[in-house]
Amino acid sequence: MADGRDINQGRWPRYLYRAVDRDGDTIDFLLRAKRDHAAARCFFEQAIGLHGVPEKITIDKSGANTAAIQSIQADSGADIEMRQSKYLNNIVEQDHRAVKRIVRPMLGFKSFRSARALIAGIETMHMIRKGQRHCRKSQAASAAAQFYSLAF
Repeated sequence: MADGRDINQGRWPRYLYRAVDRDGDTIDFLLRAKRDHAAARCFFEQAIGLHGVPEKITIDKSGANTAAIQSIQADSGADIEMRQSKYLNNIVEQDHRAVKRIVRPMLGFKSFRSARALIAGIETMHMIRKGQRHCRKSQAASAAAQFYSLAF
């Protein structure tokens, strides 16, 4: 999903892969330079490694995503139901809107490294706002306090 143009380079930017569960909680995200089979497979393997094999995956009509899931199924023998519908994929798109709202006014990034770091911070804050980071009762509950506690 391209979110704007890389003004310094004069080319379309990188692709932000995102996975969201049915409750709208962010499972994982990955910023890659290309939208190809290798990038999609890397993302799916990373998400599956962190959260286990899902029963169903809803994706867009991208051939790279389809090929990546099929190759993971062939290699692991996992039985994953793959659904391709723009209406079912709407949960991901709506969750992605919060990230776009912050990134769009930035007018691009100077480097891929800085884009990756900033988007990771934006995604982390978005997850905190959604209440995905559970803290102990002794810790402060504000979003800013939770974010600062990650650094220490």
